[in-house]
Amino acid sequence: MYQINFAHPIHVYFMGIGGISMSGLAEILLAEGFTVSGSDLRESPLTRSLTQKGAVIFYGQRAENLSPDYFLAHNLPVIDLVVYTSAIKPDNPEYMAMCTLGLSSLSRAELLGQIMQNYSMPIAVSGTHGKTSTTGMVSEILLAANLDPTLSIGGILNSINGNFRIGQSDFFVTEACEYTNSFLSFSPRISMILNIEADHLDFFKDIDDIRQSFRRFAALLPPDGTLIINGNIDHSEIITDGLSCRIITYGDDPSFDYSPSSISYDHLARGTFILKRRNDPDRCEQFTLGSKGEHNVYNSLAAIALADLLDVPSESVHQALVSFTGTQRRFEEKGTRNGITIIDDYAHHPTEITATLKTAQNYPHKKIWCVFQPHTYSRTKAFLDDFASALSLADKVILPDIYAAREKDTLGISSGDLMTAIKNLGTDCFYFPTTNGFTEIEQFIINNCEENDLLITMGAGDVVKIGESLLQ
Repeated sequence: MYQINFAHPIHVYFMGIGGISMSGLAEILLAEGFTVSGSDLRESPLTRSLTQKGAVIFYGQRAENLSPDYFLAHNLPVIDLVVYTSAIKPDNPEYMAMCTLGLSSLSRAELLGQIMQNYSMPIAVSGTHGKTSTTGMVSEILLAANLDPTLSIGGILNSINGNFRIGQSDFFVTEACEYTNSFLSFSPRISMILNIEADHLDFFKDIDDIRQSFRRFAALLPPDGTLIINGNIDHSEIITDGLSCRIITYGDDPSFDYSPSSISYDHLARGTFILKRRNDPDRCEQFTLGSKGEHNVYNSLAAIALADLLDVPSESVHQALVSFTGTQRRFEEKGTRNGITIIDDYAHHPTEITATLKTAQNYPHKKIWCVFQPHTYSRTKAFLDDFASALSLADKVILPDIYAAREKDTLGISSGDLMTAIKNLGTDCFYFPTTNGFTEIEQFIINNCEENDLLITMGAGDVVKIGESLLQ
């Protein structure tokens, strides 16, 4: 594997430089004096920011983007290293050009793992769900304590106005995604495992395969490292047995190191609870969150456990958890139209949908309308009945077509199949094929949603555009 020497900056080219994670890695290398170039399909706020900081970016992925001719003509060094994501396929023209030119390469995860080695306190937040919210909480806590961390977040954190922050301390915080075993390239000293459920079944064989992947991730920790893990994970002993590092547990049982009691919610679904520490039973501490829903109560336990491990002052933790209202696209209130509140959420797995809609039930509403855009054919087929059950927590469901993302084979599944399953559970559901955009869905919403209704656009694709269009 190619090994970067940060004492000797080189020219690195990013395929898909505008991605939420790739853009952050590019920004780190720019700050370290590297020459950075790359490509993306279209311009975005992230690519414009990188260009302003000195990156050379091509729009459209073409073989000639990697040619030495352009860089030599502009007095720039030729490309030394190419970084790509799991979304890049072997028939990608830039990938084929990279192979033809004999350029060295690293995956996004491999580069991130090498960057982590430059910090003495790298922290990796993993789990099937909740990574972005928990990474946001951790980030706010470290910032409130003036620990000056470097941050890599899978969403936009309002307090830093972006997804990335470059600090000057030894703290590096990143999300750690299990898809394609990416997180096995990381080098953490502290790791979190928030939950483990079946997902990404286009890559993993089954839940046991996923558990083994998380086991291997936990085993990356050194003997002086720490694993913070949700004790409610089924068969968590598969992950923890035989590890040489310290293990801290949290969850809904007082036998865990951290557990909540007396959970309540205000009129906007923000949680308050009493924290119990197993090793300090006489210390009962009340926490109030700025983020919404029961799932964020448990996410905050992991963040508090980390704060205790790092000896962060209690007042900084309280301040951070109250001020953290969530990252963008996590139960994000977009605005109101004709008395209808519009929320956007990234949920694209049945467990995430359940958490979001249970949160919505504690939020002011007359009826809950959910516009859910299924994400990938493989996920929709694998969890069809689970999706139907979760979405039935809404009063009305609207479905556009499945967002294909990286997939081309429909596997014989469509949003029409999901509509049938939802209707069979007694919930009103409407399916609108969206080959020509979301216009028909937007008009249906205008005609049918009423004052004081709650409209949630939900999914990992471009369904957010519906709410934004209505608000315009």
